[in-house]
Amino acid sequence: MLSRSCFNLLNLEDYNGGDRARLPKVVTVPGIISDFSGSSDEEEGRVGENNGKARRIIVANYLPVKGFRDEETQNWGFEWDKYALDALILQMRDGLPADVEVIYVGSLRGVEVEIDPGEQEEVAQLLLEKFRCVPTFLSLDLRNKYYHGFCKHYLWPLFHYLLPLTPSHGVRFDRAMWQAYVAANKVFADKVMEVINPDEDYVWIQDYHLMVMPTILRKRYPRIKLGFFLHNTFPSSEIYRTLPVREEILKALLNCDLIGFQTFDYARHFLACCSRMLGLDYQSKRGYIGIDYFGRTVSIKIQPVGIHMRQLNSVMSQEETAKKANELKEKYGGKVVMLGIDDMDVFKGISLKFLAMGELLEMNPSLRGKVVLIQIMNPPRSRGSDIQEVQNEINKTAREVNRKYSSPGYEPIVCIDGPVSTQEKIAHYAISECVVVNAVRDGLNLVPYEYTVCRQGSPDLDKALGNEGLGIARKSVIIVSEFIGCSPSLSGAIRVNPWNIESVAEAMNLAVEMPDSEKEMRHEKHYKYVSSHDVAYWARSFDQDLQRACADHFQKRCWGIGLGFGFRVVALGPNFRKLSVEHIVSAYNRTNSRLILLDYDGTMMPQDKVDKTPSEEVISVLNCLCSDPKNVVFIVSGRGRDSLAKWFSPCPNLGLSAEHGYFTRWTKDSEWESRAVAADLNWKSVVLPVMEHYTEATDGSSIEQKETAIVWHHQEADPDFGTWQAKELLDHLENVLANEPVVVKRGQHIVEVKPQDISKGLVVKSIMATMQAKGKPSDFVLCIGDDRSDEDMFESIASSVANHSLPEMAEVFACTVGQKPSMAKYYLDDTVEVLKMLHGLSAAATSQPSPKPSPREVSFEGSL
Repeated sequence: MLSRSCFNLLNLEDYNGGDRARLPKVVTVPGIISDFSGSSDEEEGRVGENNGKARRIIVANYLPVKGFRDEETQNWGFEWDKYALDALILQMRDGLPADVEVIYVGSLRGVEVEIDPGEQEEVAQLLLEKFRCVPTFLSLDLRNKYYHGFCKHYLWPLFHYLLPLTPSHGVRFDRAMWQAYVAANKVFADKVMEVINPDEDYVWIQDYHLMVMPTILRKRYPRIKLGFFLHNTFPSSEIYRTLPVREEILKALLNCDLIGFQTFDYARHFLACCSRMLGLDYQSKRGYIGIDYFGRTVSIKIQPVGIHMRQLNSVMSQEETAKKANELKEKYGGKVVMLGIDDMDVFKGISLKFLAMGELLEMNPSLRGKVVLIQIMNPPRSRGSDIQEVQNEINKTAREVNRKYSSPGYEPIVCIDGPVSTQEKIAHYAISECVVVNAVRDGLNLVPYEYTVCRQGSPDLDKALGNEGLGIARKSVIIVSEFIGCSPSLSGAIRVNPWNIESVAEAMNLAVEMPDSEKEMRHEKHYKYVSSHDVAYWARSFDQDLQRACADHFQKRCWGIGLGFGFRVVALGPNFRKLSVEHIVSAYNRTNSRLILLDYDGTMMPQDKVDKTPSEEVISVLNCLCSDPKNVVFIVSGRGRDSLAKWFSPCPNLGLSAEHGYFTRWTKDSEWESRAVAADLNWKSVVLPVMEHYTEATDGSSIEQKETAIVWHHQEADPDFGTWQAKELLDHLENVLANEPVVVKRGQHIVEVKPQDISKGLVVKSIMATMQAKGKPSDFVLCIGDDRSDEDMFESIASSVANHSLPEMAEVFACTVGQKPSMAKYYLDDTVEVLKMLHGLSAAATSQPSPKPSPREVSFEGSL
């Protein structure tokens, strides 16, 4: 049955037209996606065809253009909006190769709903031809539910650690808002589909407004080159997993090739969510972090966004900027100016900043009349009662501080309601001795970066102002909250906890009293970083990593699987395919000396079952296969021989290989034989105390003692802590056992110590060699396993084929369980399919005339 979330996804109301939304086609059954998938006739003659040259399609909530009506003609006109809040996507162009065409996809800020439907096609054509922009026209109802509803009033607070505990404390999850979010993402995806050349172009999606868009695009174009950058925070797993659609969003992001984050903390939280909710692990290789997701490697990038240096320097050189700066210098002459520039938002900590200013003046009476805090408040990006509540609190706090500490001609807190021009902001930066960024939670916040560049000044600005001018001595002080993204990159800043009012007040006092030499040193350190890590550097770095992440797209076979947001593309080797029952039965019937090798846990028995005793069905199918004298059937397992002997006692002709091949017997009546390896197991006395120590320290872990090996299990432990402890235990054991004849290996939720020269691959070679020596070389080999230890069997079989150790016309089927990278050439989905396939073989055996069940014609005892 479909989950409710999948049902909602597939049955969305189309807010723009009223008909059912038509999401991209879902591949509902496993099948090979052609290398030419998506290149249908309808894609020919696309708008903006690029003739095979790779372009960059940048998708964001808003386009970097602003619209206006011509007063005379009443026609729509547009121009670049260079100084808008979302001009970042325009600034990114500087970091991309000069010969690369860039296409922007997004909504029109402010004027989108005013454009009549009859004018939309004309406007879209104008924007594409003149600005290379593709507009998404969202209805007013859809935009309100998608942006103001789900994005700003649900996702934004939750990603900033604000949970809707009561109706008056945040907005609770509303499925209608979620449906609007998905519908809007589909509109954006449809616009990308109108212009994309999926074989060449790269798509770069921006921010949390479009987090489910990757799945919609991946369904349509399985090999699309897709990057996503989150400009917002990403919360810890404890917060994120309160989201009712948490898995849908995670799986959608994992349909990207590269996911970018501002800081390591945000990336770490995302990786923890993937581990805890989806059971995915990640690896770091040569400095790159990657998640293996059904054969695809999803790369993780950590790189904070920078500022546009050229744009700031250009505005600083303008005469109007110098004029405003001189006016401000005269207005606040003789006073130490501290500056804050924040959006009107509950997370910016403006009222906490004002309280700290009051505390500063309370504890330092000598600073009254000398220190001014100028707070510029940008307009809110959303609307609602919560914004009004924040504004009322800010105004109230400012009035109380001013009432208490004002004097004639002096007001300690000066509030300026935005919007203010870029020139005015730069002028305020230039005259301020200190900037205070006190947000309680923020994605990156570019204010400290902009402040640093403006305090550096420019030759043009200095010339315009004269030698006296602003008196900038290339010095600055930054007070920054430890809870915002730019904090780690500002090594010379004064970091504060915004909730600790006294601490912030002390930081303000330190900024006022700091010697100029120290201010210059801190400023130089910040300017060196900011100027070298600008927005062009960020865009160039992300673009290069996106190309690297997509480099092997056409070297793998892709399978599209799943409904709704469960859709994913499985990327595997070109020769990897699902094992067909009909194919293997046909080969089975043609052959006369068959070897069947089966792993147990995860192959014959599901991993999550507590009772590992084989079912009657398993015993029955094994006995049926063993009854055919043409067959040699083995269970090859890492489990101990006592457990295997007990479980499979009803199978007299079944061969067993225990502890990865250390012990082997051919039938129930034969003796156990052991590998000829070092018999000294004194190393166990060293291993056991170490594992006991880690078991005591790791809740949920356990030790399994075998005759020749010891295994530490952490499947029931906390996923992150268990993995962490497993890595530590591996290092610890490798050090203490460096001179012992043993191997320390990590497996799926285990760390195992066993003697050298023991593996499933070696026992398979021995079994095949014994059969050949007795005149019964295998002309049919079936090997099925599910984990890393079984890869040794697959490798051994492949080696035998390559070395011609098997008959020339032998039928060989190496099969893994689950769709994942493997040495095997075939796969089956799960244990249910394994049993179904074995039933098919046993049925084929019983349908042919054969002798009565009897002991094997050739004895293999004593052969290892």
